[in-house]
Parts: sequence; C-alpha cells; structure tokens
Amino acid sequence: MINITLKDGSKIQVESGSTAYDVAVKISQGLAKKALGARVNGESIDLMKKLDTDCELEILTFDDEDGRWDLRHTASHILAQAVKKLYPNAKLAIGPAIDNGFYYDFDLETPFTPEDLEKIEKEMEKIVKEKIAIERFELPRDEAIKFMKDKDEPYKVELIEDLPEGEVISFYRQGDFVDLCAGPHVPNTSYVKAFKLTSIAGAYWRGNSDNKMLQRIYGTAFPKKKDLDEYIEKLEEAKKRDHRKIGKELKLFTVMEEGPGFPFFLPKGMILKNKIIEYWRELHKKYNYVEIETPIILNQSLWETSGHWDHYRDNMYTLKIDDENYAIKPMNCPGGMLVYKSETHSYKELPMRVAEMGRVHRHELSGALHGLMRVRAFTQDDAHIFMLPEQIKDEIKDVIKLVNEIYTTFGFKYDVELSTKPENSMGSEEDWRMAEESLQAALDELGMKYKINPGDGAFYGPKIDFHLQDSIGRTWQCGTIQLDFQLPQRFDLSYIGKDGEKHKPIVIHRAILGSLERFIAILTENFAGKFPSWIAPVQVKVLPISDKFMEYAKEVVAELQAEDIRVELDDRAEKIGYKIREARNERVPYIAVIGEKEQNEATLALRSRDKGEEGNIGVEDFIEKIKYEINNRLIEEE
Repeated sequence: MINITLKDGSKIQVESGSTAYDVAVKISQGLAKKALGARVNGESIDLMKKLDTDCELEILTFDDEDGRWDLRHTASHILAQAVKKLYPNAKLAIGPAIDNGFYYDFDLETPFTPEDLEKIEKEMEKIVKEKIAIERFELPRDEAIKFMKDKDEPYKVELIEDLPEGEVISFYRQGDFVDLCAGPHVPNTSYVKAFKLTSIAGAYWRGNSDNKMLQRIYGTAFPKKKDLDEYIEKLEEAKKRDHRKIGKELKLFTVMEEGPGFPFFLPKGMILKNKIIEYWRELHKKYNYVEIETPIILNQSLWETSGHWDHYRDNMYTLKIDDENYAIKPMNCPGGMLVYKSETHSYKELPMRVAEMGRVHRHELSGALHGLMRVRAFTQDDAHIFMLPEQIKDEIKDVIKLVNEIYTTFGFKYDVELSTKPENSMGSEEDWRMAEESLQAALDELGMKYKINPGDGAFYGPKIDFHLQDSIGRTWQCGTIQLDFQLPQRFDLSYIGKDGEKHKPIVIHRAILGSLERFIAILTENFAGKFPSWIAPVQVKVLPISDKFMEYAKEVVAELQAEDIRVELDDRAEKIGYKIREARNERVPYIAVIGEKEQNEATLALRSRDKGEEGNIGVEDFIEKIKYEINNRLIEEE
C-alpha cells in the first residue's frame, strides 16, 4: 500500500500501481467523472499514470488551468489525427493548448478553407465517438528520430534533434495516430465532448519569418456542449464589439497602408485619448508623482548599459546620426534612470515617484499586428519609484491603491497574480526573498486576493500583474508592478544615506493602463463603443426637427459649449427619424430633439442612450444632470 496526501491535507491509502483515476474514484464518483488529469508532487501527469510511491496528489478538473490544458491539448491531437486522415500529405508541426482553446500548425500545399474545417470537424466527431485510448510511450533519441523519419514528419525530426541530450522523448498514441508530445493528456478521445474549430491563420515555423509559412487551425474545447455554446455566443458578441469595427464607425482611429502598425488617431479618438490622459495626470498628482518626458531617440551606449542592445535589438528600430548608432526607444525605463542620475540624491528625498506617458516603438511582425491591441508605436504610462529598502511595502500598497482607483473608475473587475523568482534570475537570494516578502505583505495587508505564479517573475525582480475582466468575461493583462535591483546597478544609481555613504536605491517599475492604445481598444470593446459620458467624444447631439427651430438649437448648443460639454448640431435637411437613428448608431450618451414645444418652453426633448425617452427637461436642468455625471465620472446614468 502507498499513502496519498490530498489537496486538503487528508490522507488515503491505495494499492501500489493504482492510477490517479483510481484515487479519484475512491474519493468520489462525482470527482472521477469530472477528472481530466492529476498533479503529483506539483508535477502534472496523465490521469492513467500508475502511482508506486507515497506522494501528494491533486485531481484536476476543467476548473483547474492544467485540467483545461489536458483536455484542449488532447483536442489538438484529435484535430491532427483528423487532418492526417483527410489529408495524408499534411506534415505535422506543433499543436499546443492555449488560453481559451488550442491550435495545430500544418504544412500542406493546398490552403485550408472554411468548408475544409467543417469536414475536419466531422472527422473529429468520429474520433471522439470511437473512444480511442490515449497511451504514452518513450523511445531513445536515435529510435525517436528514425520513427519520425519513417513517418515522413520532418518538423518532428527537427524538434527531437533540438532536444538536449538525455531528454526523455515521449510520444502519445491514439489508434493509428502517433504524435511527439510531452503530455499530459486525458485517458481517451471521448473526454473531448464539445469542440469547435474557429479560424485559420498563417504562422511561420517556430515564429521565425525566415522559415516556411505554415497553416494554423485554431479551435476550442469544453467538457459540456452548454459551455461551448456559451463560449461561441461570447465570440459572436466579441465580433460585434471588435474595436477595429467600432473605431471605424465612430471615427476614432485608422491604420493606413503607409504605416502598418502605426495608428492614426482621428479628432474624436484624440478626445477620448486626451480625457483618459487628463484623468491619469489628475490621479498621479493626487498620489504625489512628478511627470517627466524622455527623448524618443537615444544612442547605442545607453541601450548597451540597459542590456537592450544585446537582448532586445531585433525588436528595436535603429538609425545612424552623425555616424553614431542610435535606437528609437522600445521602453521608457532607461531614460527614467538617466533622469534620476542627472543629480545627486539624499535618502531624505526618497521615495521619488517619477511618471512618464512615454511614446515607445517596437518592431512587431506584420502578422501579429491587430488594430490597437498590437501595434508598433504606442504610449506607455510608465512610472519609476526610487526608494529605500524599508519603503518597499508601503510604496507597493500605494501603487495598488492607485491601480484600484483607476480600474474601478472605468468599471473593471480584476484578478491579481504574484510572480516569484525565475530560474534565470539576477541578484542575491537575500534580495529576492526580501522583495517577494514585501510584495506579499503589501497584498496581504490590503486584503487582496491573489494567485502565486512560482518562477514567473522578471529576471530582475518579482512582480504583481493585474488582469482586467471585461463585460463579456474576457481577461486582459494590463497593469504590472515590478521590483528591480538590476537597473540601479547597471546605471550606477545612488543616494547618500544617513551614514553619509553612497547606497543603491531599489526601483519599482509600474504601468497601470499599460499601452494606452491597447487600453483604449479594451475600453471600446468593453463598452461596445457606448463610452461613459465623461470620456465620450461627443456627449450630446442636438437635433432640430426642421430649419424653423435652427436658431433655438444653435442657442442650446452655445449654452452647452459654454459649460465645456462636447456637443454636435445636426443641421442637415433630413427627417428627424433618420437623424435619431444615426445619432443612436454613433452611440452618443444624449440626444436632444428640438421642435416647437421645446422652443416655446425653452426645453429639450431628451433621449438617453441607456434609458431611452426621458421626456422634456429644461436646458439648465440638463446641464446640471450631465455635469454631475461627468464630474463624478459615472459609468452609467443614475
């Protein structure tokens, strides 16, 4: 018998050679029915793997990230098996699980079509119904290479050849289909009860544009059809909310062929952008930050000092000025370090909170560009806090409070993750321990719920990441707080301590909106273009029923403009029904219709985007109403 310690700390005994599935059955039939995989002593394993020693065991379901991974990774293998059956000449590349689904890359001369996806799905359904057992086996390196060569799978051969000597080379077999894979997987194909192939895209082998372009099929999988249907419904809703579509309809921004990845903000988009920046500046003043601006172009020696020239140059735009190498900045941090270093500092000046709404440029592959979500030029709301070791916890708490204030103002819920020391870290164990304990203590003292991501910190320090949840349940990683011991050393930063000696400050890097462009894309999709009145590019649309009421309409417009309310007059000779429909399509918070009654009574016939008809209201009363919404930055009308 062997002793199994469960997640809740309880212990059970099972016979040696029992599988993780057997343990799940012993715990409860309900758990066994939902089980997709297991974790033994922290390592994810197949549910059917035999246990032969005492261990800690956790049964994984679809509620667990690794459980979802097991199901969707298996779905990718079912996809590959179906493609090989229908298109025997297709060569297999890679097929991982990803957030919300999976994909598989294929090398096939004939392009896949939407009709092909339907055929592949039907073949996948047959494979699922056959309830094919999924079995793991291992081969020595030479045999593994020969095995894949015999199957004429050159991409798999290359992957094996690139594995380190001594690496375990494992395969998974499901019927007559075998794939090179580290696993784990669910026990058989029938576990993948609900799936959908969603799209086709191009992808360079290994992400390198020098390699061949492959065809990537994306899909998703769930344990229940109901869950899949809900997800597909969300996808359809997401299409309606696509910021590229709404951005075009509302004339917010455009991307032109003269500058792929370099968005043009149009007048209404600039209003939206500037209103967000105004709020950002107001809050940073409240939290005692100073603001700087650093140059967009700086010379090679700076980027060598920061480490970017050696480790990030492929993502940077470089140029020559006076026969010297320069680069357009991909990050604001090095410039911020130079600002600190430009004068001598005392411990009495710390903490120094220095913010920058800085323009950065990064060379993204053309295939990765996506509206405002992935661009080559964007504005990053960075800040660097230079501080003493004993100030870390309090400064982290203040940053978290600032993050919370910004996100809740925009109506976002969010999740928090604490990422700890990675394998390739720099700095002493003592520094890392102190930093991680400070971050954790700050989160605990604020009563924040958070998840720990072991080993996922930056190489220079641990970090806290904030994942926003939008109105249709999608999550977006935006804000981050990172502790850094390395840049102060690289740039030889110092302050004069109480002892009169020089000491190195500790630096917090933090961004809250992240990329301002990406944040605007998220806002656009979250609100479906129906922006709260305080950031809406047009807050009120005034619609006279006919030219007879134009003079009064212009007076109303002037009164609103005098109160800094953003208003447009629709003076076209069109029917009022047409004007109202167009204004609604523009998602304006308020429509003010003006006819004879309104002119005689000095009122407006008010239509609200959120509440519909609101009846007649005096102009001054309406101004008071909308200014209350704007000044209090309300998300919805009260």
